Amino acid sequence: MKTDDLDYELPEELIAQEPIAQRDASRLLVLHRETGEIEHRVFHDLGDYVARPDLLVANESRVIPARMYGLKEPSGGRVEILLLRQLDACRWRCLVGGARTRPGTLIRLVADEADPDAGPNGDLTAEVEEMGDRGERTLRFSEPVEHHFNTLGHTPLPPYIHRRLDDPERYQTVYARTPGSAAAPTAGLHFTPDLLLSLRERGVGLTFVTLHVGLDTFRPITEEHIEEHQIHREWCRVDLNTTEQVNRAKLNGGRVIAVGTTSVRVLETAARHGLLRSPRVEVDAATEDMGSCPWQALSPFDGFSDLYITPGFRFRAVDALITNFHLPRSSLLALVMAFAGEEAIRRAYQEAIRERYRFFSFGDAMLIL
Repeated sequence: MKTDDLDYELPEELIAQEPIAQRDASRLLVLHRETGEIEHRVFHDLGDYVARPDLLVANESRVIPARMYGLKEPSGGRVEILLLRQLDACRWRCLVGGARTRPGTLIRLVADEADPDAGPNGDLTAEVEEMGDRGERTLRFSEPVEHHFNTLGHTPLPPYIHRRLDDPERYQTVYARTPGSAAAPTAGLHFTPDLLLSLRERGVGLTFVTLHVGLDTFRPITEEHIEEHQIHREWCRVDLNTTEQVNRAKLNGGRVIAVGTTSVRVLETAARHGLLRSPRVEVDAATEDMGSCPWQALSPFDGFSDLYITPGFRFRAVDALITNFHLPRSSLLALVMAFAGEEAIRRAYQEAIRERYRFFSFGDAMLIL
């Protein structure tokens, strides 16, 4: 598949710059895969499409204040740091913006990019240990950086959002618990406690996985063909309780409804992990092709996933998907096309643009059934 097939024209004014006042008042485009029918609803109407014994699976990862600013010593050159992944107590994989941040460069962290002398800057420093691919660096901080999140950290909004976010909690889901993401799992931003309670009263289950959202959320596919793209690994976890709930829902005839593409990746990683471990499944050693193997119980998984879902992928865990509208030429758009079909998604996106839906992180939502 050519990467150009993931491209589309989006009027800039449709890129949502701030969250809607009421989370569940965002619009909801409902796409029925079997018929191709499209409906236009509001997110708090979600209960009209789910029922007992369906199961929602959401990513409970919490966004950390991953954007930080610093001054190079002794030159005073300004540096922007985006924390991506913690390696140990004081070492992080990061994106570092600034010229000549080579190994050995020492950076003094400051609270304010515009006025380095403002705020409680403290004595936190970071040394560039090594250079990685695609602009990444490994930084060793003088002490655990999370101790300074409240004074030196900033909400890492995506580069297409140009307005300041007054309330950082609006870039968190209401159920966010485990810190670690550099970006929000945005499909979950539409849920409110009241909506979740009303769905529970209808008998809809809710369980959680964890995937710490990293670099690929912001990075477009630049290769000519999407198969040539190398997706960034992200740490994820699905525990025994969640796998048991997923398996029970399946056995009771319910649908597993992933809240966001991150939840899809975790569930399908766990499904693949379970199939590869099963002595009843013959797997091609060279390609790990599991052929026409039927669904089987998921296995708990804790580790890094490099699962790259593109058209042609066979989904073994997810039956329906709640998602936002994704960036052109992105791996997330490729995943959604894999789930719903390329032409169906192109048509849905064209319809959303005609109807003036709001796009990307603070935008409206899709429900794909």
